[in-house]
Amino acid sequence: MTADRLPKAAGAAWALLALNTLGSAGAKTVVAIPRSLIQMVTMGALVVAFALALAVNRPLRVRPSSFVFLLTLLLVPSVIAGLRLEVGFGALFRCARLALFVATLWLLTRWWNGGLAFVRLHIRMYFAVLCLVAVGLAVAPGTALPEYYGGRLVGALWPLTPPQIGQYAAVVVGLTVLLLLGRRTTVAGAAVVVVPALVLLAMTHTRTATLGLLIGLVLAVGSLFLTSAAARRVFAWAVVGAAVAAVVFGSALRAWFLRGQSQENFANLTGRAKVWDALLAAPRTAGERFLGMGLGDKSFDGLPIDNSWLAVYHEQGLLGVTLVAALLLVLGGVALLRPPSLPRACALFLIGYCALSSYTEVGLGDASAYLLHLALAASLLAAPAPVPAPTAVEPPPVRPVPLWARR
Repeated sequence: MTADRLPKAAGAAWALLALNTLGSAGAKTVVAIPRSLIQMVTMGALVVAFALALAVNRPLRVRPSSFVFLLTLLLVPSVIAGLRLEVGFGALFRCARLALFVATLWLLTRWWNGGLAFVRLHIRMYFAVLCLVAVGLAVAPGTALPEYYGGRLVGALWPLTPPQIGQYAAVVVGLTVLLLLGRRTTVAGAAVVVVPALVLLAMTHTRTATLGLLIGLVLAVGSLFLTSAAARRVFAWAVVGAAVAAVVFGSALRAWFLRGQSQENFANLTGRAKVWDALLAAPRTAGERFLGMGLGDKSFDGLPIDNSWLAVYHEQGLLGVTLVAALLLVLGGVALLRPPSLPRACALFLIGYCALSSYTEVGLGDASAYLLHLALAASLLAAPAPVPAPTAVEPPPVRPVPLWARR
C-alpha cells in the first residue's frame, strides 16, 4: 500500500472521529434537535469508529507513537480524579469517551506513514461540515446570523458555534494552500475549497482562528522557504499584500478585529480574564492541584474557561498540564528535526494553529477536534513503514534422472 492510500474503513473511522468531536451544545438550529439525540449520534459515531478500526486492522498491528502514548498517560489523572465522583458520573463517562478515542487512534497508527492520505480526508470531511453551514445560511439566514451572537455565523442545521466554524474553515484553508504549494492539487480545485471557506471564516468574526491560520501558514511556508520556489514567491507576495492591506484597509480590519467591542472589553479578552483569575484563586487541595477535579464541561462556576491550559489544570491538574506540554513539545521537536517536506509543513501548520488556539479555546485535554488535528500532525511526522525485504525463492529441488532416461 502506498503512502497516500489507506483502506476505506480506516478513512471512515477517521471521519467518524471528526463527527464525534462536533459537540452537542451550540447555537439554536432551524429545527430544534434534542441534545440527547445529538449526544447519541456523536457517541455512536465514536463506537462505530472504534469497531471499524478494529475490524480493518487485521491482523492487529499498531505502530509506536509518542503522541498517542502521552494521550494514554493523560487518562491516568482523568480516571483517578473522576473516581472521586466530585463532578458526578459524567467525569467517568468522559473518561470512557477519551479512552475509546485514544484506542481508535492506536488502531489507526498502522497507516501513519508520513503520507498525505489523512490530510486529504481531513480537508474533505471538514469542508463537508462547512458546506452544511453554508446550506443553513442559505436556508435560514436569520437563524445562521443570530443577534445573541452579535450577527456572527453559526450552524443553522447543526448546533455549531462561531469559534467551531472558524476553526474548521482555518484548518481547511491552511492545509489546502499547502497542498497547492506542494503541487498536490490544482489552482481551480484549491479555489473551490479556499474561497468559500475564507468567506465563512470572515463571517464568523473569529479572531483566534484568523490569527492561527496566518501564524500557522507563516510557520509552514517558512519551513519550505529554502527548498521551494513557490513557497518563496508566496511568502514575498504575502508580505507585500499584508503591507498594502494594512495601509488601504487598516480601519476596516481594525473594526472587524474589535467586533464592536470597547478597548477595555477587548483587553479583558471578552471577560475571559475574570474567569481565569477566579479559577486560579480558588482554593484546592494538594491532590486537586496535582490530579485536577475530573473531566467536566470545561467551565468554572458556570462560566466557560476558554483556555486549554487552565481547563486542563482545573480538570487534570498539574500532571495533565505537564503531559499536554510534553505532547506539544514532542510534536514540535520531531517536526523541527525532519527534513523540509510538504508533510512536515502541514504538521507545523497544525501544531502552530493548535498551540496558538489553546490560549482562548479548550480541547487539548479531552477528545476534541484539536486533538484530531494534532493526531494528523503526528501521522505526518511518522516515519514511513519499513518495506519487508522480498523473500528469496528457493529453486525447486533437482530430481535425479535415471540412467535409462538420459539421452
